[in-house]
Amino acid sequence: MNKYIQRIRYPPFEYSHMNAEKVPLIEVVVESECTLDNEFKIGKKDSWYVEWSNYKQEEKIPKIECEVKKEVLPFLMRTRNGWYISPDPLHLLSRRIIAPTVLILILSILIHATEPGLLELGIISNSFAGSYRFGPLDYPKLLLFSFPIFLLPLFFRMIANMRDIYRQNEFVRNPLKPPEIDIEKDVNNISISINSVPENVELVRARLQVGVAVPEREKVLMALGRNEGEQPAPGMSTKPPEKRVSTGDEMGTGVGEATPMTVPHRRSLMLESLRVLDSGDWVKISSNQKEVGLSGPKECWPSSIYSSLITIHWELIIEALKGDGTKIKWVRPIIMKSEERSIDIPTLPVRSGRIEMADY
Repeated sequence: MNKYIQRIRYPPFEYSHMNAEKVPLIEVVVESECTLDNEFKIGKKDSWYVEWSNYKQEEKIPKIECEVKKEVLPFLMRTRNGWYISPDPLHLLSRRIIAPTVLILILSILIHATEPGLLELGIISNSFAGSYRFGPLDYPKLLLFSFPIFLLPLFFRMIANMRDIYRQNEFVRNPLKPPEIDIEKDVNNISISINSVPENVELVRARLQVGVAVPEREKVLMALGRNEGEQPAPGMSTKPPEKRVSTGDEMGTGVGEATPMTVPHRRSLMLESLRVLDSGDWVKISSNQKEVGLSGPKECWPSSIYSSLITIHWELIIEALKGDGTKIKWVRPIIMKSEERSIDIPTLPVRSGRIEMADY
């Protein structure tokens, strides 16, 4: 049996609001017959961090039972394999204008509260100040203009969700067949041959990407010496529903926020963001193109390997357009090999857990 040390500090859903140093670093020893191709360290120990190395006798770290394999885990095959619909662009616009609209509303309230002084100093005019009377009540002029602006993000979000639901229902009624693509793998790059694509689908671009999926909740609690039902660790919420609907559910973070509204289906039709993800450059492709090469990230990542705490997950992602203009993605997990050497990447590439903010 091989003995390994795993260390991980995985970014929570709202990682930008947390001090990484305050999130506990998980350190465990695991045993497995599976051979590790690369010892690796990604990130810094005082920040978001992932490490998988050989065990040294002098290190006293708790041991946990943890399956290690070089095959894609079932939940990743369910949630990151096949066709997915891109969220409506209005989701991103809605989120970006939240801060400005709130600022406008607060500014309007402050101006209304200091109107007498501002009028006396001549900073604002009578036409700008005052109220409109509707029935028995008076409504400040500024708020009548600023409050509708404040509601714009909700309005845009509602329209985007309605569009997304329509597109998802249309996809359920008329599912797409997978494209026929052959893949030849090399170290940190692949070559794909496009044999056929579904009718009314135009391929746009493709890339090779790699990331680390959310650790399994049960193993995280075990490694930290915590019990379910007690106060969760920093970055974790209480236990999510039993049915796993997204890759973020194991940690209990971001459920209902990682993706826009989804329709009932055997699998999610929105591709959830991997919070740790690096990729090669996008390469333009077309449906009649026979062969194209795709390179991985500039930093050479480890070979594919999967465990309950740490996964190195490679995948091919292709962007396409349906005949009706709907943006879609096709995703296929890939088992990749890397150079058999130790890998040290200085920064863990972290991104938003929200699909519309993840820059897919």
